[in-house]
Amino acid sequence: MGNRAPASALACTVRACGQPLTRGDRAWTCPGGHTFDIARSGYVNLLQPQDRRSASAGDSKASVEARARLLDRGVGRALVDDIVRRAAALDVADRLPVVVDLGSGSGDVLGELAGVRSIEGIGIDLSTAAAEHAAHTFPTLTWVVANADRRLPLLDHSVSILVSVHGRRNPSECARALKTNGWLLVAIPAPDDLVELRERVQGARVERDRGDALLAEHAPFFTLRERGVVRERSRLDRDALKDLLRGTYRGERRRDAERVDALGDLDVTLASEVFLFTALPSPLAPSAS
Repeated sequence: MGNRAPASALACTVRACGQPLTRGDRAWTCPGGHTFDIARSGYVNLLQPQDRRSASAGDSKASVEARARLLDRGVGRALVDDIVRRAAALDVADRLPVVVDLGSGSGDVLGELAGVRSIEGIGIDLSTAAAEHAAHTFPTLTWVVANADRRLPLLDHSVSILVSVHGRRNPSECARALKTNGWLLVAIPAPDDLVELRERVQGARVERDRGDALLAEHAPFFTLRERGVVRERSRLDRDALKDLLRGTYRGERRRDAERVDALGDLDVTLASEVFLFTALPSPLAPSAS
């Protein structure tokens, strides 16, 4: 059901340009003549020199592949299914809404949403390895390498639904890109996410609540509509546990190598808090049609 992004959603990232990008056979171009080649695998890299943190920014190929293996085994399935269900049920005015996934990773959330709802899907990630994987798996959607910490490569008020699943968040930019009555759907690790694995590897059972901080950073721009928790518990073998470490923001730390090597089967909780927001009215936003 998914289709490529329309020219009215992606914006040129060349400094002081920001005009709409249109897709051709081999490149995206703007009216100002700026051109962004489409990689052989299908994604487009919109990073500018000032946006690059390193030559290999974002998640590594090993991290992307680890998360994909876990999902193939059903690990993390509850969160993907919940986000897809919520996004598919959101009421939007557009017949073919633009849906953007920030920190899209392997692309499964956006790809599966496109399978149940007709959308114009755009996945944005800093990692070329993630964009390449997503483009190969879901070629009918648009996959973009860009830095979500800076200005999003999206036109003002062009997006109906924004999704961020354990990814980067930029509240002011999300508010700028969303249409009037648009939706922002965010998932972050809950306090008990991977708590058993963290205790086994790091030696301490620490639970950190991120929800209040997220609400505070979004309060100037958004109204909270729903808040909930998605939780699953799985018995995982050593290979799956190592994939969890590779595929999360925690990674495999050298100082923990001895404890990682000693891992055996373990019952592990995967838990996420999910927040649904609508943007506060903007005096510059067009009225909803």
